Amino acid sequence: MAEGAPVPDSVAVSLRGVTKVYDNGVAALGPIDLDVRQGEFVSLLGPSGCGKSTALRLIAGLSAATSGAVKLAGGKPGAIGFVFQEPTLMPWTTIGENVRLPLKLAHMSRESAEARVGAALAQVGLSEFAGAYPRELSGGMKMRVSLARALVTDPDILLMDEPFAALDEITRFRLNNDLLALWRNLRKTVIFVTHSVFESVYLSERVIVMTPRPGRIASEFRFDPAERGEEFRTSAEYAAHCREVSHGLSRASGEKLAS
Repeated sequence: MAEGAPVPDSVAVSLRGVTKVYDNGVAALGPIDLDVRQGEFVSLLGPSGCGKSTALRLIAGLSAATSGAVKLAGGKPGAIGFVFQEPTLMPWTTIGENVRLPLKLAHMSRESAEARVGAALAQVGLSEFAGAYPRELSGGMKMRVSLARALVTDPDILLMDEPFAALDEITRFRLNNDLLALWRNLRKTVIFVTHSVFESVYLSERVIVMTPRPGRIASEFRFDPAERGEEFRTSAEYAAHCREVSHGLSRASGEKLAS
């Protein structure tokens, strides 16, 4: 993370001139400039390989930018929670212990951690499964556990890398609704990676459309998330928003192919 001027209080994440070029010479990302406000729900939308996941990894500090500055507000320990596409649960231990892992790594006592684990599991509706093992849960429930593990440190920023992509449509819709409810209650800053126009429009206050590799920001769309719900999902307004974003995605891909 680059040093420099502090991030304004209203901004949770700031990227300035950020690029990522891998050792093999592949230019994966950028340059991009992006500010995400505190408490905002932003989706990064684009085709596979456009650098969406790379951007998340740079924000999380799991990879270093080749150039540019990545800055976060605050910077308290555990400020970022990361939900990966796969739940990556430890099969040999219980759900409660899987959720406790970040606190264990932070050397928090078991007694102190128990209350945090219980609260995180309650937030995702899995309180009664603390003693279960991953093999006993459905795919959707495993993803809830992964979300609880990300929330257990009480992060300011929640990064989600296509967490529902492998789930069936009914489960995905349900988890979309649950995620929105959590976001409204907890007011975390959420940056959500998806290749689904429909999911991005349903969840987000702002959709960032990215070009094919190297990913750059082609356009953005803003929506009011207050109206989200099952009625909105089948509304003409939702369909119109999805068409608008779909056209933006097509334009971004066309511009890249023509360059």
